[in-house]
Amino acid sequence: MRLGVLDVGSNTVHLLVVDAHRGAHPTPMHSEKAVLRLAEQITRNGDLSRAGADSLVRAVESAKAAAARLGCEEVMAFATSAVREAKNAPKVLAKVQEQTGVELRVLSGIDESRLTFLAVRRWFGWSAGKLLVLDIGGGSLEVAMGRDEEPDLAESLPLGAGRTTRTRFQHDPPTRSELIATSAWLEEQLAPLAKKVAKLGEPDRVVATSKTFRSLARLTGAAPSASGPHVRRTLTDTALRQLIAFISRMTAHDLAQLEGVSASRAHQLVAGALVAQATMRALSLEELEICPWALREGVILRRLDHSNGADETVGGSARLDLVDGERAR
Repeated sequence: MRLGVLDVGSNTVHLLVVDAHRGAHPTPMHSEKAVLRLAEQITRNGDLSRAGADSLVRAVESAKAAAARLGCEEVMAFATSAVREAKNAPKVLAKVQEQTGVELRVLSGIDESRLTFLAVRRWFGWSAGKLLVLDIGGGSLEVAMGRDEEPDLAESLPLGAGRTTRTRFQHDPPTRSELIATSAWLEEQLAPLAKKVAKLGEPDRVVATSKTFRSLARLTGAAPSASGPHVRRTLTDTALRQLIAFISRMTAHDLAQLEGVSASRAHQLVAGALVAQATMRALSLEELEICPWALREGVILRRLDHSNGADETVGGSARLDLVDGERAR
């Protein structure tokens, strides 16, 4: 079947279309995104602005049209931290559904962590043993660990690259004092997580995923995306330290000129690098392996696992429990 996944994130609205069936490898057929930066359109009272809501409606309508044009049998639409934390989220979601017919499900941070872990587990297989998975998004940092497809530990911390940029930096590029203070603050924020991870013992494989880690790995010498998804890519603590010394002196405009850095995320690259470094050091990690699959693939895999005819259908689209036993909120 042809499936579409619509991911409403802090920076972009991303449509991924795949051909897949249960037990098979999902084959990407189309990918497109609209840069909305919804997290930056949260007002002082915590609401998503009217302009932000309107742009979201337009982006969802455009993605819906693209999915129909491409022959998607089903589109699974979900939103993460930017919408999740907006005080007026119920009104925004209702507006999107009323004007586009698309029901956006809001994932909790823990749901994000669990679904990303599922994707990584399927990519590397059981031979990977105990996995430790890291994912830096725009609004949050997800960490999961375990031996099975359901992690023993799934955490979400408000330490995303975009959020850290907005709350910790006032200059472009950030000042030395901002960098030092942010690194110390991150160390403090990550201390409780480090204790939880330590209780589970040493992982057999440490994996990072999503755009921030992919960009950092590319900037430290990993193969470009054109080399294909099966090339082994890594990020080391040493290389990351050297990279931070270089990029922390550059403006967002200059960072956007670097290969592997998208213009829409260049402004948050330094903060993302600091979060990555602080997380690696808090968890005593010297190297991460980059996985090409992440949250969107996890949503697809969960859907395929449930493709046994038992899905509850509402309004012609499947209502899917993205996480077993719990509706995505």
